Amino acid sequence: MRTLTLVVNPEAGHGSGRLLTPRLEAGLTQAGIQPRIVLARSAEHAAQACSEAVASATGGLAVVGGDGMAHIGLNAAARSGVPFGILPAGTGNDFARSLGIRHWRDGLAAIVRDSTCAVDLAEITGALYAGTRRYVGCVVSTGFDERVNFRANNAGLDLGALSYLGAVLAELRAFRPLRYRLVIDGQERELDAMLVAVANAGYFGGGIRIAPGFDLTDGLLDVTIVHPVSRGRLLTLFPRLRGRNFVKHPALEYLRATSVVVDGPGLHGMADGEPLGRPPLTCTAAPGALLAYADPTFGAGGGA
Repeated sequence: MRTLTLVVNPEAGHGSGRLLTPRLEAGLTQAGIQPRIVLARSAEHAAQACSEAVASATGGLAVVGGDGMAHIGLNAAARSGVPFGILPAGTGNDFARSLGIRHWRDGLAAIVRDSTCAVDLAEITGALYAGTRRYVGCVVSTGFDERVNFRANNAGLDLGALSYLGAVLAELRAFRPLRYRLVIDGQERELDAMLVAVANAGYFGGGIRIAPGFDLTDGLLDVTIVHPVSRGRLLTLFPRLRGRNFVKHPALEYLRATSVVVDGPGLHGMADGEPLGRPPLTCTAAPGALLAYADPTFGAGGGA
């Protein structure tokens, strides 16, 4: 019988994680998979449970929650060879979306089918808030988006994409372009920008497609630079990034690289919607670093 450790954020999605757990346990058991359920009491408890599951050579590891839980789980499973799955129950679910997992039923189906694929991660080093090395599934963001993320995460009411939009409107009132020092595959650049996003997968902010052509199996990072624009122009660009079409605008610059160093005064880094650390941050592509349960049709652009 296959085994699976299922680490649950019971508060994800305003309590959806807790409500889903019995259904997930029943679905796994009926499929001949023996689940070990851990209801996480905190982010620290979740990280410990995920690390212990990987160390014990569990048959697989999955998390129930949003991008924060995905970030915790993928860091435990990275480079271990232990299959990792996401049963999305949060308000963003951007990394799950990038794997073609739109609903917890999709995640469950991928686990039951044992549908796995080696996917890339971004490896981040520097003065991080949690150690000196982290793996990132979605996006390392700095600048405008980092400040929006911080505001949305600390809002009194979590409404998912609506909270993000409200934070965008609030930050626009006072935001000014920031000074960046970048090193992209050894080439130095100094510039002013509204934001610089270094993406492994291409979504953040609950579905904003910041890297339209991303591919989780190409061994490359996607870099999006939003050059200085007016507040009104920035406000019109963000909704367009929620569509599937490639967005072209003189303020948007798209690059691909294997290594990116992000630095600049007053910057903070966010990753997968969580605080990451202070620049300089070195982001390096980690090809095939995660064995993930994924929709079998996913591909370039997330297959979603």
